[in-house]
Amino acid sequence: MSEQEISKKKPIYPIGDLLRKYLKHYGREVNAEIQYSDLLRFQNAFPLFDRNGKDTLWETVYFAPSEMNQLNSALTGMYAQLKTGGDISVMEHLSVERVDFCTFGNSKPFRIRIVNNYNDNYDYFYLKQADASRIYGLELEHILSPNRISYFVNGNTLIEEHIAGIPGDMFIKKNLEEKGLSEIRLAKEFVKFNERCFVRLLGDMRAYNYVIDITPDFEEVHYRIRAIDFDQQSFEGRRSLYLPQFFKENKAFVDICIKCITPETMHQYQVEERTLIGKRINAAKYMLKELVDTMSKDTISTLEKTTQLKGELADYYKSDIFLKCRNMGDIVKTSLKEMIRRNKVHIQKKY
Repeated sequence: MSEQEISKKKPIYPIGDLLRKYLKHYGREVNAEIQYSDLLRFQNAFPLFDRNGKDTLWETVYFAPSEMNQLNSALTGMYAQLKTGGDISVMEHLSVERVDFCTFGNSKPFRIRIVNNYNDNYDYFYLKQADASRIYGLELEHILSPNRISYFVNGNTLIEEHIAGIPGDMFIKKNLEEKGLSEIRLAKEFVKFNERCFVRLLGDMRAYNYVIDITPDFEEVHYRIRAIDFDQQSFEGRRSLYLPQFFKENKAFVDICIKCITPETMHQYQVEERTLIGKRINAAKYMLKELVDTMSKDTISTLEKTTQLKGELADYYKSDIFLKCRNMGDIVKTSLKEMIRRNKVHIQKKY
């Protein structure tokens, strides 16, 4: 398994007029009292360690008391937008317990910890710099995956819900040896996740960029792998960067797949997932068409990377249709059409 090189610093692509129009049309844009830039006015920051004393790469930030009072009101209002459509009356008992900041990621996110003052239950959400490629990634996840995504845009600020689950790297370290682990079901889900990422061209799915959601059943457990980082939606030029199986951080899952499933079974799971993607396209074909049409008129990568990816996909699919693509949006649209054509997925009306 070769080393996969991800671009060290991916640029933030601004939200263009067409994408802004799409976001407004589908209720993704809101007017909020706070912007990402407002949180940059913190006065102090201290490293945040986990319960084992390990540095989390996040810093807890502190604001002046007078400013924190204003932030508390604005942030709880923003949380209400995510959870109740803005109805703050059912959330008067919530407050901001902590604000964390991470300089490690491209979007330099703030993580807001919201606590219920009655029972100390807590939840998180995130404020990030709005990035067009990330927004396309969120929308494609919402439409084409089995997971719904709650997020909003406020000007140049992106507000995202917290996606619960066990981080993939932590699952590999602590859960793979657990009694009751269903390796076959885990292998099946990894194959399906691999397929979802490749068809819609979501890159950099190393173990710490997704979580494992575990659902107990009456006889077994079910696993769902959910992406939590969408910065690398259709940005890189190498085809292998859109296939989680090729990242060394995912080797443990690949080994389970080799151990538990045959090539014939793997092909069955791939076809199952492509069929499900086709059904999701049918359910939201007009929304998807508007999204990929907008994406095809936008810039979310470099000419060099676009040229490389369309060449590699043309070789992989043995189809020159990819060579006609002008940008990453065209490539995503063509990838979805190739999936539909090759798997004879019935789409009620071409998107």
